[in-house]
Amino acid sequence: MRAAILREIPSPLVIEDVDIAKPGRREVLVRTAVAGVCHSDLHFVEGSYSHPTPVVMGHESAGVVEMVGPDVIYVKPGDHVITCLSVFCGHCEYCLTGRMSLCRSPEVRDRPTGEPPRLTQAGNGVYQFAQLGSFAEQLLVHEHALVKVTKDISLDRAALIGCGVTTGLGAVFNTARITAGSVVAVIGCGGIGLNCVQGAALAGASRVIAVDMVASKLELAKRFGATDIVNAVDGDPVQQVKDLTGGGVEYSFEAIGLKATAEQAFAMLRRGGTATIIGMIPPGEKIEVSGTDLLGEKRLQGSTMGSNRFRVDMPRYIEMYLQGRLKLDELVSARLSLDEVNDAFASMKAGEVARSVLVFN
Repeated sequence: MRAAILREIPSPLVIEDVDIAKPGRREVLVRTAVAGVCHSDLHFVEGSYSHPTPVVMGHESAGVVEMVGPDVIYVKPGDHVITCLSVFCGHCEYCLTGRMSLCRSPEVRDRPTGEPPRLTQAGNGVYQFAQLGSFAEQLLVHEHALVKVTKDISLDRAALIGCGVTTGLGAVFNTARITAGSVVAVIGCGGIGLNCVQGAALAGASRVIAVDMVASKLELAKRFGATDIVNAVDGDPVQQVKDLTGGGVEYSFEAIGLKATAEQAFAMLRRGGTATIIGMIPPGEKIEVSGTDLLGEKRLQGSTMGSNRFRVDMPRYIEMYLQGRLKLDELVSARLSLDEVNDAFASMKAGEVARSVLVFN
């Protein structure tokens, strides 16, 4: 199969042939239909985060089951599926307490010691990013990395739910659990930020303030439910938000992954407010907050993949889309081929897109 491989960090991806094994115990072979290009991939391509190489990148995808291995009971050939990097074991402390997105059990993340790798080139193992490797014509994954979905939704829409939608909506619904009538600010209006915006609107926020430096993204945020916009180019975004709200917001979400914007998310809170950091802040970076703000019961928290229970959450999001309540069509800015994956990253860095998707034949 053809796949987009990161051979050195940092460097562009290269398109090469990779050998893929047959499914082993509890493994599923999926024919990739669509893969979204997420900013998380870019962090590794550019070297903000490290990863063993060579690695097939990509982690947001949807496709059709081609083959299943022994003991697979959840899916069968022909099923439409969405992948999720929150692969879960189902019996560790995190899974049993409903925090499946925090599961890191090695039994579902890697093949047992002594077994051949899932992916190889000339007999040498190739890593799968996030245990998926979605920038490839096929995926070989544990069955607990998949959710079976209705065929009523097209796979190019379904793929978006695999990361960006679930992360943004989940941060609002599951991590922060915002209350109806609350005032919310979202910093960063890319794919994840836009889903925070529409999640806040769906949850009944009275005001949703979108913050960005790109005017086109702010205009798009209005279509996703933003009631107010703040362009950080026009001045201190914290002060702009406080002026708009008469003192600050009850909930803020940071969807970029920068020290400065994480600190801004905390600074724009009113007393008793909660800042949820979704963006991937580079290793070694520390967030500084005023100690006196903690006396006002302000809270700073993280969110991993929207604190998801993806086999429950994703079908619900699909139903909301099919009912016309959740926007997915508007998220797709460009449809590209696998060979254009580096162009997708360039457009992302330029701030030109909400989401690019790679479409496979």
